[in-house]
Amino acid sequence: MADKLRLMAVHAHPDDESSKGAATMARYVAEGHDVMVVTCTDGGAGSILNPAMDKPDVLENIVEVRREEMARAAKILGIQHRWLGFKDSGLPEGDPKPPLPEGCFALVPLEESVPSLVEAIRDFRPHVVVTYDENGGYPHPDHIRTHEISMAALDAAADPEFDPSLGPAWEVQKVYYSHGFSRAKLLAFHEAMESRGLESPYTEWLAHWDADRPDVMERVTTQVECADYFDVRDEALKAHATQIDPTSRWFAIPMELQREIWPTEEYELVRSVVDSTLPENDLFAGVKV
Repeated sequence: MADKLRLMAVHAHPDDESSKGAATMARYVAEGHDVMVVTCTDGGAGSILNPAMDKPDVLENIVEVRREEMARAAKILGIQHRWLGFKDSGLPEGDPKPPLPEGCFALVPLEESVPSLVEAIRDFRPHVVVTYDENGGYPHPDHIRTHEISMAALDAAADPEFDPSLGPAWEVQKVYYSHGFSRAKLLAFHEAMESRGLESPYTEWLAHWDADRPDVMERVTTQVECADYFDVRDEALKAHATQIDPTSRWFAIPMELQREIWPTEEYELVRSVVDSTLPENDLFAGVKV
Protein backbone atom coordinates (compact mmCIF):
# COMPACT_ATOMS: atom_id res chain seq x y z
CA MET A 1 0.00 0.00 0.00
CA ALA A 2 2.69 2.46 -1.02
CA ASP A 3 0.18 4.85 -2.62
CA LYS A 4 -2.00 7.00 -0.40
CA LEU A 5 -5.58 5.73 -0.32
CA ARG A 6 -8.74 7.29 1.09
CA LEU A 7 -11.29 5.75 3.46
CA MET A 8 -14.57 7.37 4.51
CA ALA A 9 -16.69 6.12 7.41
CA VAL A 10 -20.26 7.42 7.67
CA HIS A 11 -21.70 7.47 11.20
CA ALA A 12 -24.89 8.59 12.86
CA HIS A 13 -23.67 10.35 16.02
CA PRO A 14 -20.46 11.67 17.56
CA ASP A 15 -18.92 8.69 19.45
CA ASP A 16 -20.10 6.09 16.89
CA GLU A 17 -16.80 6.47 15.03
CA SER A 18 -14.86 5.56 18.17
CA SER A 19 -16.97 2.52 19.08
CA LYS A 20 -17.13 1.10 15.55
CA GLY A 21 -13.96 0.62 13.51
CA ALA A 22 -11.75 3.15 15.30
CA ALA A 23 -8.71 0.89 15.52
CA THR A 24 -8.97 0.13 11.80
CA MET A 25 -9.01 3.85 11.02
CA ALA A 26 -6.08 4.53 13.33
CA ARG A 27 -4.09 1.77 11.61
CA TYR A 28 -4.70 3.20 8.14
CA VAL A 29 -3.81 6.72 9.32
CA ALA A 30 -0.57 5.35 10.78
CA GLU A 31 0.17 3.69 7.42
CA GLY A 32 -0.10 7.09 5.73
CA HIS A 33 -3.57 6.98 4.25
CA ASP A 34 -6.33 9.59 4.49
CA VAL A 35 -9.38 8.80 6.61
CA MET A 36 -12.50 10.91 6.97
CA VAL A 37 -15.43 10.41 9.32
CA VAL A 38 -18.76 11.94 8.33
CA THR A 39 -21.14 12.41 11.27
CA CYS A 40 -24.75 12.78 10.19
CA THR A 41 -26.28 14.28 13.35
CA ASP A 42 -25.33 16.70 16.11
CA GLY A 43 -25.77 14.11 18.88
CA GLY A 44 -27.99 16.51 20.77
CA ALA A 45 -30.51 13.89 21.90
CA GLY A 46 -27.94 11.52 23.37
CA SER A 47 -28.29 10.67 27.04
CA ILE A 48 -25.43 11.49 29.40
CA LEU A 49 -24.15 8.01 30.17
CA ASN A 50 -21.15 8.99 32.32
CA PRO A 51 -22.25 10.00 35.85
CA ALA A 52 -19.22 12.30 36.16
CA MET A 53 -20.57 14.40 33.28
CA ASP A 54 -24.18 14.51 34.42
CA LYS A 55 -24.18 18.20 35.23
CA PRO A 56 -26.72 20.95 34.41
CA ASP A 57 -24.25 23.03 32.38
CA VAL A 58 -23.30 20.00 30.28
CA LEU A 59 -26.91 19.10 29.57
CA GLU A 60 -27.79 22.70 28.69
CA ASN A 61 -24.94 22.87 26.17
CA ILE A 62 -24.93 19.26 25.00
CA VAL A 63 -24.54 19.96 21.27
CA GLU A 64 -21.50 22.17 21.80
CA VAL A 65 -20.02 19.73 24.33
CA ARG A 66 -20.40 16.87 21.89
CA ARG A 67 -18.79 18.92 19.13
CA GLU A 68 -15.77 19.46 21.38
CA GLU A 69 -15.66 15.77 22.24
CA MET A 70 -15.76 14.86 18.56
CA ALA A 71 -12.90 17.24 17.81
CA ARG A 72 -10.78 15.60 20.52
CA ALA A 73 -11.57 12.11 19.27
CA ALA A 74 -10.73 13.08 15.68
CA LYS A 75 -7.38 14.44 16.81
CA ILE A 76 -6.60 11.26 18.74
CA LEU A 77 -7.48 9.07 15.74
CA GLY A 78 -5.68 11.36 13.28
CA ILE A 79 -8.72 11.53 11.02
CA GLN A 80 -10.43 14.28 9.07
CA HIS A 81 -13.98 15.02 10.14
CA ARG A 82 -17.11 16.47 8.58
CA TRP A 83 -20.53 17.22 10.10
CA LEU A 84 -23.69 16.94 8.03
CA GLY A 85 -25.47 18.85 10.79
CA PHE A 86 -28.82 17.10 11.04
CA LYS A 87 -30.84 17.04 14.26
CA ASP A 88 -30.40 13.94 16.42
CA SER A 89 -33.62 11.89 16.33
CA GLY A 90 -33.13 10.32 19.74
CA LEU A 91 -34.03 6.72 20.59
CA PRO A 92 -37.78 6.48 21.20
CA GLU A 93 -38.69 4.26 24.15
CA GLY A 94 -41.99 3.03 25.53
CA ASP A 95 -45.01 1.09 24.33
CA PRO A 96 -46.26 2.62 22.19
CA LYS A 97 -43.14 4.54 21.25
CA PRO A 98 -43.51 8.32 21.05
CA PRO A 99 -43.26 10.01 17.64
CA LEU A 100 -39.88 11.23 16.48
CA PRO A 101 -39.22 14.96 16.93
CA GLU A 102 -40.14 17.20 14.05
CA GLY A 103 -37.25 18.00 11.72
CA CYS A 104 -34.98 15.23 13.01
CA PHE A 105 -32.56 13.35 10.75
CA ALA A 106 -34.71 10.21 10.51
CA LEU A 107 -37.65 12.25 9.21
CA VAL A 108 -35.80 14.49 6.74
CA PRO A 109 -36.67 13.23 3.24
CA LEU A 110 -33.76 11.58 1.48
CA GLU A 111 -34.00 14.01 -1.39
CA GLU A 112 -33.10 16.73 1.12
CA SER A 113 -30.40 14.87 3.08
CA VAL A 114 -28.61 12.90 0.35
CA PRO A 115 -27.02 15.91 -1.44
CA SER A 116 -24.99 16.84 1.64
CA LEU A 117 -23.36 13.40 1.71
CA VAL A 118 -22.92 13.38 -2.07
CA GLU A 119 -20.98 16.62 -1.73
CA ALA A 120 -18.79 15.11 1.00
CA ILE A 121 -18.07 12.03 -1.14
CA ARG A 122 -17.22 14.10 -4.21
CA ASP A 123 -15.00 16.42 -2.17
CA PHE A 124 -13.03 13.68 -0.41
CA ARG A 125 -13.15 11.08 -3.23
CA PRO A 126 -12.86 7.98 -1.05
CA HIS A 127 -11.76 4.70 -2.56
CA VAL A 128 -13.62 2.84 0.21
CA VAL A 129 -16.71 3.75 2.25
CA VAL A 130 -17.82 2.08 5.48
CA THR A 131 -21.38 2.51 6.75
CA TYR A 132 -24.10 0.57 8.61
CA ASP A 133 -26.18 -2.35 7.40
CA GLU A 134 -29.90 -2.23 6.67
CA ASN A 135 -30.66 -2.64 10.39
CA GLY A 136 -28.36 0.22 11.32
CA GLY A 137 -26.18 -2.16 13.32
CA TYR A 138 -28.96 -1.81 15.88
CA PRO A 139 -32.43 -0.35 15.28
CA HIS A 140 -31.85 3.28 16.20
CA PRO A 141 -33.74 5.48 13.70
CA ASP A 142 -30.60 7.55 12.99
CA HIS A 143 -28.54 4.44 12.32
CA ILE A 144 -31.11 3.07 9.91
CA ARG A 145 -31.29 6.47 8.21
CA THR A 146 -27.48 6.53 7.99
CA HIS A 147 -27.63 3.29 6.01
CA GLU A 148 -30.29 4.73 3.73
CA ILE A 149 -28.54 8.04 3.09
CA SER A 150 -25.22 6.26 2.53
CA MET A 151 -26.46 3.85 -0.11
CA ALA A 152 -28.44 6.54 -1.92
CA ALA A 153 -25.54 8.99 -1.84
CA LEU A 154 -23.08 6.41 -3.17
CA ASP A 155 -25.27 5.94 -6.24
CA ALA A 156 -25.88 9.66 -6.69
CA ALA A 157 -22.22 10.62 -6.23
CA ALA A 158 -21.24 8.33 -9.12
CA ASP A 159 -23.90 9.76 -11.42
CA PRO A 160 -22.52 12.71 -13.43
CA GLU A 161 -26.06 13.91 -14.08
CA PHE A 162 -26.87 14.23 -10.38
CA ASP A 163 -26.43 17.90 -9.38
CA PRO A 164 -23.05 18.79 -10.97
CA SER A 165 -22.85 21.79 -8.60
CA LEU A 166 -21.89 19.30 -5.85
CA GLY A 167 -18.64 18.46 -7.64
CA PRO A 168 -17.39 16.01 -10.28
CA ALA A 169 -18.91 12.53 -10.13
CA TRP A 170 -16.99 9.99 -8.05
CA GLU A 171 -17.47 6.22 -7.92
CA VAL A 172 -16.41 4.47 -4.72
CA GLN A 173 -14.60 1.21 -5.45
CA LYS A 174 -15.63 -0.76 -2.35
CA VAL A 175 -18.44 -0.40 0.20
CA TYR A 176 -18.55 -2.17 3.55
CA TYR A 177 -20.93 -2.53 6.46
CA SER A 178 -19.21 -2.41 9.83
CA HIS A 179 -20.14 -5.13 12.31
CA GLY A 180 -19.55 -4.75 16.03
CA PHE A 181 -20.00 -7.16 18.89
CA SER A 182 -21.12 -10.61 17.83
CA ARG A 183 -22.05 -13.47 20.12
CA ALA A 184 -18.91 -15.30 18.98
CA LYS A 185 -16.75 -12.36 20.08
CA LEU A 186 -18.52 -11.93 23.42
CA LEU A 187 -18.26 -15.65 24.08
CA ALA A 188 -14.55 -15.71 23.24
CA PHE A 189 -13.87 -12.91 25.73
CA HIS A 190 -16.20 -14.46 28.33
CA GLU A 191 -14.48 -17.85 28.19
CA ALA A 192 -11.01 -16.29 28.20
CA MET A 193 -11.81 -14.24 31.30
CA GLU A 194 -13.31 -17.18 33.17
CA SER A 195 -10.43 -19.51 32.23
CA ARG A 196 -8.06 -17.04 33.88
CA GLY A 197 -10.15 -16.77 37.03
CA LEU A 198 -11.41 -13.29 36.13
CA GLU A 199 -14.99 -12.06 36.31
CA SER A 200 -16.58 -11.79 32.90
CA PRO A 201 -18.63 -8.65 32.23
CA TYR A 202 -20.69 -10.58 29.68
CA THR A 203 -22.28 -13.33 31.80
CA GLU A 204 -25.71 -11.72 32.00
CA TRP A 205 -25.59 -10.43 28.41
CA LEU A 206 -24.87 -13.92 27.05
CA ALA A 207 -27.49 -15.52 29.30
CA HIS A 208 -30.17 -13.31 27.77
CA TRP A 209 -28.91 -13.52 24.18
CA ASP A 210 -31.70 -14.42 21.76
CA ALA A 211 -30.79 -17.89 20.50
CA ASP A 212 -32.72 -17.25 17.27
CA ARG A 213 -30.78 -14.10 16.49
CA PRO A 214 -28.24 -14.73 13.71
CA ASP A 215 -24.63 -13.98 14.60
CA VAL A 216 -23.23 -11.14 12.50
CA MET A 217 -20.06 -13.19 12.03
CA GLU A 218 -22.04 -15.18 9.47
CA ARG A 219 -22.03 -12.04 7.31
CA VAL A 220 -18.45 -10.94 7.88
CA THR A 221 -16.16 -11.07 4.85
CA THR A 222 -13.26 -9.00 6.12
CA GLN A 223 -11.32 -8.97 9.40
CA VAL A 224 -8.75 -6.20 9.74
CA GLU A 225 -5.82 -6.79 12.10
CA CYS A 226 -5.63 -3.67 14.26
CA ALA A 227 -4.76 -4.81 17.79
CA ASP A 228 -1.80 -2.42 17.93
CA TYR A 229 -4.32 0.45 17.79
CA PHE A 230 -6.79 -0.70 20.46
CA ASP A 231 -5.24 1.78 22.89
CA VAL A 232 -5.85 4.61 20.40
CA ARG A 233 -9.45 3.42 20.01
CA ASP A 234 -9.94 3.51 23.77
CA GLU A 235 -8.50 7.01 24.10
CA ALA A 236 -10.85 8.20 21.35
CA LEU A 237 -13.77 6.58 23.14
CA LYS A 238 -12.87 8.30 26.40
CA ALA A 239 -12.80 11.64 24.58
CA HIS A 240 -16.58 11.24 24.31
CA ALA A 241 -16.89 11.75 28.04
CA THR A 242 -20.65 12.39 28.05
CA GLN A 243 -21.26 9.00 26.42
CA ILE A 244 -18.50 6.76 27.73
CA ASP A 245 -18.02 5.93 31.40
CA PRO A 246 -14.34 4.95 31.83
CA THR A 247 -15.41 2.43 34.50
CA SER A 248 -17.90 0.70 32.18
CA ARG A 249 -17.63 -2.73 30.59
CA TRP A 250 -16.23 -1.11 27.44
CA PHE A 251 -12.91 -1.35 29.26
CA ALA A 252 -13.46 -4.47 31.39
CA ILE A 253 -11.37 -6.85 29.25
CA PRO A 254 -7.62 -6.38 29.83
CA MET A 255 -5.90 -4.93 26.77
CA GLU A 256 -3.44 -7.79 26.36
CA LEU A 257 -6.30 -10.28 26.48
CA GLN A 258 -8.18 -8.36 23.80
CA ARG A 259 -5.13 -8.37 21.57
CA GLU A 260 -4.61 -12.09 22.09
CA ILE A 261 -8.20 -13.33 21.79
CA TRP A 262 -9.71 -11.03 19.15
CA PRO A 263 -7.17 -8.77 17.39
CA THR A 264 -9.44 -7.71 14.52
CA GLU A 265 -12.39 -5.52 13.59
CA GLU A 266 -15.10 -6.94 11.34
CA TYR A 267 -16.71 -5.80 8.09
CA GLU A 268 -18.98 -7.08 5.34
CA LEU A 269 -18.13 -6.27 1.73
CA VAL A 270 -21.41 -5.36 0.03
CA ARG A 271 -20.31 -3.56 -3.15
CA SER A 272 -17.15 -3.71 -5.20
CA VAL A 273 -16.08 -2.68 -8.69
CA VAL A 274 -12.64 -4.26 -8.22
CA ASP A 275 -11.47 -7.82 -7.77
CA SER A 276 -10.58 -9.06 -4.30
CA THR A 277 -10.54 -12.52 -2.82
CA LEU A 278 -12.81 -13.29 0.12
CA PRO A 279 -12.24 -13.57 2.99
CA GLU A 280 -10.07 -10.46 3.20
CA ASN A 281 -7.89 -8.81 5.83
CA ASP A 282 -7.67 -5.35 4.24
CA LEU A 283 -10.42 -2.89 3.29
CA PHE A 284 -8.18 -1.59 0.48
CA ALA A 285 -7.57 -5.05 -1.05
CA GLY A 286 -7.79 -4.76 -4.84
CA VAL A 287 -8.30 -1.00 -4.81
CA LYS A 288 -6.76 0.88 -7.73
CA VAL A 289 -5.32 4.38 -7.31
